Amino acid sequence: MNKYIKEFLGYINHQKGYSFYTQKSYRIDLKQFLLFLNSRNSHEITRDLVSEYLYQLHQKKYSPASIERKIAALHSLCKFLLKRKYIKENPLLIIKTPKKPERLPNFLTYHEVEQIFSSIKTDNFIGLRDRTIIELLYSSGLRCGELTHLKTDDINIANETVKIKGKGNKERIVPIGSYALKFLLDYLEERARFSKNNFLFINKKGVCISDRQVERIVKKYAKKSGIIRDITPHTFRHSFATHLLDRGADLRIVQELLGHSDLSTTQIYTHTTVERMKELYDKYHPSAKRQTIL
Repeated sequence: MNKYIKEFLGYINHQKGYSFYTQKSYRIDLKQFLLFLNSRNSHEITRDLVSEYLYQLHQKKYSPASIERKIAALHSLCKFLLKRKYIKENPLLIIKTPKKPERLPNFLTYHEVEQIFSSIKTDNFIGLRDRTIIELLYSSGLRCGELTHLKTDDINIANETVKIKGKGNKERIVPIGSYALKFLLDYLEERARFSKNNFLFINKKGVCISDRQVERIVKKYAKKSGIIRDITPHTFRHSFATHLLDRGADLRIVQELLGHSDLSTTQIYTHTTVERMKELYDKYHPSAKRQTIL
């Protein structure tokens, strides 16, 4: 089974073009399942073993989202094994994954976005880089991994757009807002003094920054601005989508900008705007909390 898993991981990398993060998740999840198989002295995947594995995950208090991801990895593996005729039937066909509770995405208000921007001093290279990173996350709705893999030639200054390679190596073109573009131009000018490589965002040594570094940058300025709740790079992506819909953007346009293959993935942001409307209604409409007169 270990050999088959290695072959499968090579397949999703070289032939399917799965993102680095999907590959990493699949590798971790399948390794965990392999350890489970070894503990049962088994070299094949059966329905009974998968059911037992699921029960074990529940017992260990894994969240429904984590279990769903692990089962998705097993589903993909089994489909691959079936296609290559390593197995005769897919043992996961009747396995049901736990239903995830629907959670509205965490997003920032316009005021909070401005608070974070105001907390960044841009009088040095690092500050200018950090401001440009956060401006671009918010302006163009990039995933963290998409941002750290950007190259300088992905930026089209004349058209004010950025070319992004998203999940499954799908490319999309997204506009850059005027504020983000201003900081980007200043950053590119400064950046030339530190590196000749073509990665857009670098440290002082000229090395491409990592996703973890971007996460630390975002948390640093969120904390500095006085925002208490947990803010991540993805929060800016959620804010990008929510603010577009708040201003009347078409859902399918937002889907294209985010690089979602399925419209239903984008529709969660409409729930966010509905919730926000309800909050505003409760806060400001005189009938919202009016006492009923008997």
